Amino acid sequence: MDKTVTFSFSSKKYEGTEAKETFTFKELGIDEDLDDAVLKTEINRIFQAWAWDKLNISYSIVFDKIASN
Repeated sequence: MDKTVTFSFSSKKYEGTEAKETFTFKELGIDEDLDDAVLKTEINRIFQAWAWDKLNISYSIVFDKIASN
């Protein structure tokens, strides 16, 4: 049986803002024999991309130039 990982998120502030999907390691292109630390890092990276895509998040950061005295 293939190893799987389930990604999910929900919002306590915005009702109905949630998603949950289960993927096999093969679907995600993850080597099942990775070291645990490397596996954790890779799954975290993939989860962040998945969540950002689901939430359709975009942002910008603008810094005003502060005059020095």
